[in-house]
Amino acid sequence: DIYQKGGDSLAGRYFLFHLWPFTMSELGRRNLTIDDFLANPLQISMENSETLKEKWVRLSKLSGFPEPYLANRMATYRRWSNTYSNQLIREDIRDLTGIKSVGDMETLYFLLPSKVGSPLSIPSLTTDLKVSYNSVRGWLAVFERFFLIFSIPPWTERIARAIQKERKIYLWDVPRIEDSAARFENMVAMELWRAVTNWNDLGYGQFTLHFIKNKEQQEVDFLIANRHKPVVVVEAKISETQPSSPLKKFQ
Repeated sequence: DIYQKGGDSLAGRYFLFHLWPFTMSELGRRNLTIDDFLANPLQISMENSETLKEKWVRLSKLSGFPEPYLANRMATYRRWSNTYSNQLIREDIRDLTGIKSVGDMETLYFLLPSKVGSPLSIPSLTTDLKVSYNSVRGWLAVFERFFLIFSIPPWTERIARAIQKERKIYLWDVPRIEDSAARFENMVAMELWRAVTNWNDLGYGQFTLHFIKNKEQQEVDFLIANRHKPVVVVEAKISETQPSSPLKKFQ
């Protein structure tokens, strides 16, 4: 995405595949086929649950990026994480985009872990940072291009309305999120985002990931759709054992 400038057009002459940090889908090595998933989206296997739990905890503490995950040491993760964000914002983003306000941009990135799990209010961020709305919106778009965050839109039957609504944002560097419930939701979001993107890369459909929130402020964390038709809704809760009322309603 960053270096696709100039040269002859390659449209129609190559396939694009996305590269991801480690996720449970890869580390668990037990993947359903897309046909099995679509036939029964609620199918869940609890085989090797204890081993998978250990991997989940490790991902939540060290992130899925290979260097800190494989080192399996918190000191390595902290060094890597600080270098990752600092070099991306103060070197790569500055040099490739020409943005000069890297200090304010870095402050914005440090504010985002506390915003995970709720629709992101850009006007609120502009007040906190004392910068323009367009600056914050532009910086968030840059963060997505440089693999610092990803975002999902709300579900609506009218696509044009979704463009105008607040999105949810999630971090790739998950351990930056201190709140355990928000971190858990972020990790679920990564698994689902990787899944729908990979399915699209492989030509299985036109999958999208959303969240649901209606006028009564009832909310469900995730909805997977294919060709703008709902496939399954997902609620990410770290402690509750019973489905929420909104989940039952939207399901």
